[in-house]
Amino acid sequence: MKFRPLHDRIVVKRLDAEEKTAGGIIIPDTAKEKPMEGEVIAVGPGSRNEQGAIVELDVKAGDRVLFGKWSGTEVKIDGQDLLIMKESDVMGIISK
Repeated sequence: MKFRPLHDRIVVKRLDAEEKTAGGIIIPDTAKEKPMEGEVIAVGPGSRNEQGAIVELDVKAGDRVLFGKWSGTEVKIDGQDLLIMKESDVMGIISK
């Protein structure tokens, strides 16, 4: 990817939504909700604190994260649908 986010922003690729419910009902595309889970593709260097020092981000490329339904800005980079959001929009990192 030829895109590097600035400051405390991250680039996230949404993970695919579930095709079936727990009961086995197939969900049509028109009824699917946007997934709130994604993989971090790229991270910025961090934000500056009051002393001017850069504070690194807690998330890193490759992390699987949970974020708000309406978080971020949708963009298309290299033919991929991605989200650019601030680290503060991330609710947490999902462990494997």
